[in-house]
Parts: sequence; C-alpha cells; structure tokens
Amino acid sequence: MNGGPDIVLVHGAWADGSCWSGVVERLQAAGHHVTAPQFPMTSTPDDVARLRQVLALQDGPTIVAGHSYGGQIMTALGTDAPNVVGLVYIAAFGLDQGEPLGALLSQGPTPPALEHRFTDKQGFIWQQLDDVVQHFASGVDPVQAKVLHAVQQPIASSAFSEAMGVPAWRSLPSWYLIAAQDEAIPPDAQRMFASRMGATATEVPAGHLAMVSHPDEAALLVMSAVEARAAMPAGRR
Repeated sequence: MNGGPDIVLVHGAWADGSCWSGVVERLQAAGHHVTAPQFPMTSTPDDVARLRQVLALQDGPTIVAGHSYGGQIMTALGTDAPNVVGLVYIAAFGLDQGEPLGALLSQGPTPPALEHRFTDKQGFIWQQLDDVVQHFASGVDPVQAKVLHAVQQPIASSAFSEAMGVPAWRSLPSWYLIAAQDEAIPPDAQRMFASRMGATATEVPAGHLAMVSHPDEAALLVMSAVEARAAMPAGRR
C-alpha cells in the first residue's frame, strides 16, 4: 500500500457496497486501502454508527467518500470524527445544520428517479424497476441497471425527516463530483452543496450513479483528496 490515508466508501439508499466496485478496483490498483461496507438504512443514527464502527477499524487518517444519501451519513459525523481528514461527495447530499432531507427534496418538482418510489408496511421505501433503469441509473448499461435494482437496499422513511446537526464539512476539507445529468439530485442542488461547503468541485456528464458509469473520474477525485491530505499536516482546516 502507498501509505496515504485509508479510504472508506459510503453507499446511498437503494444500493449496497457493490455499487462502488469499479471505483474500488481502481483505488486498489493504485495501492490504496479501501473499505466499502454495507449500511443498514434503518435510520441516519444507525448508519452513522456503522460508519463509526468501520472508521475505528482503519489504521489511521481516513478519507470518506459518499454517494447520494451516503453524503448525509458522513455529513452527520459532525465534529466528532477524529481520524477523518477529508470528505468526498459523489452526487451526494451535503446538508447544512437544521436541514432535513425530505424538506430539501420537497422544494421543487419530484425528480424523475424518485417519482414512483413506494413504502412497504414496515416503513421502508423501495424503487420501481423502470425508474431505476430509465432515471436512477441513467447512463448505466440496462443489464447492469436491472442488477442494481435487484440488489437495492430500501431506506427507512424516517431518514427523510431527521434534521442535520452540525455538518462535518464545516470542519473538514471537501471534494465534490457533480453529476450534470442527474435525475435524482438536481445538478443545481449539487452545485449549491459544493459551493457552500467550499468543496473542490468537478463535473462529469453522468447520471445519478456517477461512480458506476464514470468510475475513472470518481476514483481520480478520491485519489486527489488522498494526495492532498497526505501532503498536508494532520488536522482540520
């Protein structure tokens, strides 16, 4: 391994750790230590607890990258993330203090990728096949998109009403990959997230699953964060 910060990848709703496979392959080929765990999606506090569990297993300074709702998980680390040295948002939510995810999504028209989601009797939200293939995974091969639908992990509806505490990006350097053709998180919202957190941002002509359709660009941004933090003294900005 190259001796730089470790890397933890956080998947979002309706996904699992395998959505990072292309990025993991590229990061490992470059000599990085990578972990892409599964998150329960039962509540934001439960998901944050899983992230802390995984962070405790890392050898030292760590870069955390999150996709979509995964951005909410790592943002909710707040000011208590002693071994985290940088955050990478891949088409991810970068909420500010007091913002609940549901209220943010309700500010405009329902994104096409979320239009037909449904809630089961246990209060978990699922995605329809057509919406995954046509919108959520736009730009991904339809055969692979159907597999992604089959392995989706539903998210508890309560996660959409939980207000964010002090966001981790206020005290940690951040990077942001904006998916310019996203049909789940509007690209303008992503640009707003990146701007207000002062992130080092780049755009790709990708749909919501940018790390699946554009793994090279996603891996390069994560590696740029690793290299930047390896070159800096330990500590927060």
